[in-house]
Amino acid sequence: MGAMLDRRRVARVAVPWHLSARVLDSYEARILDLSTAGVGIEHAVPLQPGTTCSLEFPLPFGSVHLAARVVWSLLKGAGSVVEGGEGDRGLRYHSGLAFTELTSEQQAALARTLETLEATGDACAPRMPR
Repeated sequence: MGAMLDRRRVARVAVPWHLSARVLDSYEARILDLSTAGVGIEHAVPLQPGTTCSLEFPLPFGSVHLAARVVWSLLKGAGSVVEGGEGDRGLRYHSGLAFTELTSEQQAALARTLETLEATGDACAPRMPR
């Protein structure tokens, strides 16, 4: 439990609906929240905790491709996963991914993005996965 609390000390920022990502080079996901340590996503394909994956998403200062490890993944129900998904009502999952092997350029891009999102008032308090 203490380890979970320590991980949650990194500030996370809620991300607008329109920001999507590509996981494992082929699956679409919606970014729920973002921090310098990881990202929360909603997606249609189950992800296995402990596995590694790649994540690509646009940032206000350019697209970024990051390596990540799946920390947790939960089935959340049915619904459209990515905005504009033409009414797809399939299963959706929420997962938490921890970034691995970030370069200094990637860390700087994430920090700038978080500052931009916080300036728009989209910051969210640290929270446990649902």
